[in-house]
Amino acid sequence: MSGPVKKTSGAQPNGKPSRERGDVIGGGILWLAKWSLCIVAIAAGAWVLGTVTARLWVVILPVALAIVVTTILWPSTRWLTQHKLRPALAASITLLTFVALLAGVVALIVPSVADQAPELADKATAGVNQVRNWIQGPPLRLRDEQLDSAVEAIVGRLQSSGAQIASGVFTGVSTATSLLITVFLVLVLVFFFLKDGTRFLPWMHRVFGNRSGRHVEAVLERVWATLGGFIRTQAIVSMVDAVLIGAALFILDVPLALVLSVITFIGGFVPMVGAFVAGALAVLVALVGNGLTTALIVLGVVIAVQQLEGNVLQPVLQSRSMELHAVIVLLSVAAGGSLYGITGAFLAVPVVAMVAVVIRYIGEQIDTATATPPEADEPDPDDAVVAPPSPGSAVSPDPSA
Repeated sequence: MSGPVKKTSGAQPNGKPSRERGDVIGGGILWLAKWSLCIVAIAAGAWVLGTVTARLWVVILPVALAIVVTTILWPSTRWLTQHKLRPALAASITLLTFVALLAGVVALIVPSVADQAPELADKATAGVNQVRNWIQGPPLRLRDEQLDSAVEAIVGRLQSSGAQIASGVFTGVSTATSLLITVFLVLVLVFFFLKDGTRFLPWMHRVFGNRSGRHVEAVLERVWATLGGFIRTQAIVSMVDAVLIGAALFILDVPLALVLSVITFIGGFVPMVGAFVAGALAVLVALVGNGLTTALIVLGVVIAVQQLEGNVLQPVLQSRSMELHAVIVLLSVAAGGSLYGITGAFLAVPVVAMVAVVIRYIGEQIDTATATPPEADEPDPDDAVVAPPSPGSAVSPDPSA
């Protein structure tokens, strides 16, 4: 009896391979060339998009800020419309209330911040110099040339940022024609977004048609939920940070406590980087104004608050749809800050989060399209179960018996 015949994979009956090596190499080169062209096309499209964004930044910036403000005000507007108020009236009440609250906060805080910002920069500079003197002493004993370049960079940055801190939150709006025009456009856009926001998705559905409109509507709903969750969460986290750190600064009688609290709140909207910079600034001011002991206490408070934020507040409050790694957050903040200043750093993480939502949705659609359909259940001969004969029925004899 002959044994089983082994089949040679990829070989013809005459022993020759089914494909030549040149065909395999050529197919690989064609595959690489195709994907290289696709990557080049995507890079070119990204470059064009970036160029258009830079040229239209005067228009894009008010729209982006208006969307951010709309996510904050939309819950109250929706509540008013659910209580039988017309959309225009509900949007007007919400927007006017927001403007009144914002104006009151600005009137109470901004003058003090503007007056004390130069003193804040001077104290921070003195703190940096004092830290340098300690580092030069025992046990580190670093040389001057090792520290001069770093200290000069930090001091120059602090001194140049005094005027920026005094100018308020919208420092990065220098590319717009003027601050007043930008604020006016933002308020007008917020009103129309609040008033007609519910009509946007049906309009997009009609524009793109039933097939594409279904995907556009699903993506926009997810993007809106992600953006709203991010903004509201960052506002709550920033407020908690500012209240806790500010209370500690007031109790310890640290100079410029109110200014530092405001900077902590604003810095909270720039994830990871903003909180670190605000905390370091508070420690430096405490070091110069109150000495080493107070500075160490402030450092402990800042670390405790950051641990509370990272381990309790963020996991509990942060929207699960973000799902952004810390490296992506850091790189996005760095890229946004280098390209568009403080405004870019503030908008970087929401933009990356929205892009991540779109990518995840595309991945879901690819998984759905490539999923193997379940095959029809076929009886397995090995698992066949023979039903027992009914009473009185004849059992056919087994032919093999």
